[in-house]
Amino acid sequence: MKIKRKQKILIAAGSCLSLIILGFLGLKLIPSCPVLKEIRTVRGNSLEPLVPSGAQIKALFGYYDCREIKRNDLVLYRYSGDEVPLLKKVTAIPRDSFQLVSRDNGGYYLYINGKIATNSQRAPYEFSGKQYQMLSLYEKDYKQVIPVNTYLLLGNRVNGSVDSSAFGLVDKTNILGKAVF
Repeated sequence: MKIKRKQKILIAAGSCLSLIILGFLGLKLIPSCPVLKEIRTVRGNSLEPLVPSGAQIKALFGYYDCREIKRNDLVLYRYSGDEVPLLKKVTAIPRDSFQLVSRDNGGYYLYINGKIATNSQRAPYEFSGKQYQMLSLYEKDYKQVIPVNTYLLLGNRVNGSVDSSAFGLVDKTNILGKAVF
């Protein structure tokens, strides 16, 4: 009987010690993820009517330092060194397939994972000219698959805006945070 009691005490003590060690290691292994919250006013109409110009958004800078970027998230993007970030919607995420499919009128529809990509009003995105050229370079170079840590960001205009149709796919390091509207 005394042996069982000692065994139980040793098991309990070992369990407590394990939890203390795991907790200590866990605190060291989980990175700190501070988020800076700011209220910002939207300037520009590339996301209208989804997010109108003049609307107030909550900008969560640093949000993605410890969190996954998801499809349809509204993100703040560092564009060409500008101090004011662009607000765009994540249309495709890493490992998504993407393809530009020719239309009879000379334009191209964008397909993501075999489905036509649409804006918030369910109108299909259609690209031509320089926007088509930009996206087709990435389509060819990456064999129609969005690379790891890379995203396709679009506005709500079906014919493109200052978005991935103008500047290409975006590396995660250039996404400054999440926007909440």
